Amino acid sequence: QVQLVESGGGLVQAGGSLRLSCRASGSIFSINAMGWYRQAPGKQRELVATIASDGSANYADSVKGRFTISRDNAKNTVYLQMNSLKPEDTAVYYCKMDTRYNSYWAQGTQVTVSS
Repeated sequence: QVQLVESGGGLVQAGGSLRLSCRASGSIFSINAMGWYRQAPGKQRELVATIASDGSANYADSVKGRFTISRDNAKNTVYLQMNSLKPEDTAVYYCKMDTRYNSYWAQGTQVTVSS
């Protein structure tokens, strides 16, 4: 059974930083893409950033230059460094990991940015 466990969410003032982590445990092998998504109240879930197995990253326009995604394949872990946070970044953040045959989602972690 595969579990994704997130950490690092919380409350921060505008302009501040947070670092999210998401680690996979259980029988998960050969993870391809890893990514972060977010869902604000009343809005659809949206892509924040993804990172492929070769390290190439893709970002939503709204976070480019402020957020950095990275991964540690040995630890089955993906990170999201969030700098210069804005109130509009407030959302529940979810990590996702894709293998060849399955996709796995974490439960979500709340990020709240106060103005």
